[in-house]
Amino acid sequence: MNTGNRPGPFALPDLQNTFPGPFPANAHAGTVEEHLRRWIAERNLPVPPAGLQTLCGITAQGIARAFPAADLGALLPAGELFVWLVAFDDAHGETSAAADPTALADRAAELTQALAGEVPVHPESPFTTALRGVLARFRDRATPAQYLRLTGHLRDNLLGLLWEAHHLTAPGRVPLPVYCAMRPLTVFVRTLMAIAPITLSYELSARHHSLDPVRRMETAVAHLAGWVNDLASYQRESRAGAAPLSLPTLLMAERRLTLPEAFETAARMCEEQAATARGLIDGLSAGGPSPLTRHAQAMRHLVHAFIWHIRHDRYVPAPAVPQA
Repeated sequence: MNTGNRPGPFALPDLQNTFPGPFPANAHAGTVEEHLRRWIAERNLPVPPAGLQTLCGITAQGIARAFPAADLGALLPAGELFVWLVAFDDAHGETSAAADPTALADRAAELTQALAGEVPVHPESPFTTALRGVLARFRDRATPAQYLRLTGHLRDNLLGLLWEAHHLTAPGRVPLPVYCAMRPLTVFVRTLMAIAPITLSYELSARHHSLDPVRRMETAVAHLAGWVNDLASYQRESRAGAAPLSLPTLLMAERRLTLPEAFETAARMCEEQAATARGLIDGLSAGGPSPLTRHAQAMRHLVHAFIWHIRHDRYVPAPAVPQA
């Protein structure tokens, strides 16, 4: 465990042995960032001007590490979809949703119609109109099976945000296994997994998707993505005084740990998932060129992206303002 790359006394996972950096980045990251700024403005998404640069920068750089070999034409829709997810969560998830879950449910219903390809009856929100445009770009690139997988995971994301909104006020009551099952939906990692074959132009068969090593690899990557995010964002999310719906909070409640003990436990859990993921990635990559090998390597780069994310300024809490 490593305590040297984040202020405060809490342990973070040491992933240098399993996923050492530096991580390769796509050369088009800067172009993607500029494109996302224009795209958000043109679609009137309600992103505060103060946060626009950070949102577009972290999205573009994260996508560049998730898909370092993708061409620009494939990278742009991936960036649009992920910035859409984060912007929607920032605008309508978490605190806003906890105050008014019904409003989030109504927005989710509108977005579900877009995911189903239904013609809108009423004027749509900017988020729904923007999503329709992104989906059209993916539909042009994806096979029918890939597109159905992607829209299914986007529906799961909406379900995850609704579930999260209903538990934010009493996070300690959520059973740990339930949280571990739901967390990948709110960190959007499985949606990125669905984007990978479309962006990188490969396709897994149904048999490959059902293979036990593939399922265990994806599960380990999904857990790792959510849990490292929980540890990196805990201090920022808890500055208002309330415990966030997060892995350390649930470990404290379920196992009666102190906060430092919960961080140490969570860091070990992350390290275990990283070791599992790396072992399966290496094993699935050993069979020579194939869609299965490409998928395993794609999962490796997704892990790189999530590890890179937690080192970004977005996850460092702003210093407290001294009281007069």
